[in-house]
Amino acid sequence: MKKPLLGVMAATLLGAASALVGAAPAQAATAAVTVNFAGTVALSDCSGSVVRMPNSQATDPALVLTNGHCLETGMPGPGEVIVDQPSNRSFTLLSASGGRLGTLRAGKVAYATMTDTDVTLYQLSTSYASIKSRYGISPLTISPNHPVAGTSIKVVSGYWKTTYSCSIDGFVNQLDEGDWVWKDSVRYTSTCNTIGGTSGSPVIDTSTGLLVAVNNTGNEDGETCTVNNPCEVDANGHVTVHQGTNYAEETYLLTRCFAAGNKLDLTLAGCTLPRP
Repeated sequence: MKKPLLGVMAATLLGAASALVGAAPAQAATAAVTVNFAGTVALSDCSGSVVRMPNSQATDPALVLTNGHCLETGMPGPGEVIVDQPSNRSFTLLSASGGRLGTLRAGKVAYATMTDTDVTLYQLSTSYASIKSRYGISPLTISPNHPVAGTSIKVVSGYWKTTYSCSIDGFVNQLDEGDWVWKDSVRYTSTCNTIGGTSGSPVIDTSTGLLVAVNNTGNEDGETCTVNNPCEVDANGHVTVHQGTNYAEETYLLTRCFAAGNKLDLTLAGCTLPRP
């Protein structure tokens, strides 16, 4: 887990191109887009980003995406799912160059879990239109499609104001770390050497500008399946360890669980996120 050391547990699980509100950006598949810090946020201990679903509208309450293990009330336990939990957490909104623009504040935790995936989605007390009007910042659009191996990506950390560039090396059937299990995780190529504080960073497809994953962990010491040392488990149960390799969790599943108005609905057809 790429999070700074806090309290008694050193939970170092592994925080951007902006998209127009109301429509996903139309980009040529062969032309790289500019990826910068616009739309990213810094948390007290993690990174994150202001995000929209493909069907989100300008008047909808804005959402901030980070990791489940970055939840301010503590890491959700295995099997635990949190929905509609009050929150007043603050986020520092960054400009394209990484400068501080202002503070956004959550109204609630819309969804958080560390089961199958590692995500927290905060609902803010303001709309995308209000953020755009005040700060000139548009949200990142979450891709509705499964990411593709070989895709060129950037991991953009609002906490460190640092960008990492690499490609998607492939996908992990099951990633085990401590008591947690994540499915179909993204494995980076070696140049995305993310560190503590990059937890929750958006992972951006550089050809489309779409958000395809959320950065979350890496094997630091070569240990097997321990905290900060995830292991890969294939479909036959074979365990492998890749010291120095870092990972992210896919986000396309989120787009299938939000109805009009950015309302979480875990009963929607196609929504496979864990339920409370």
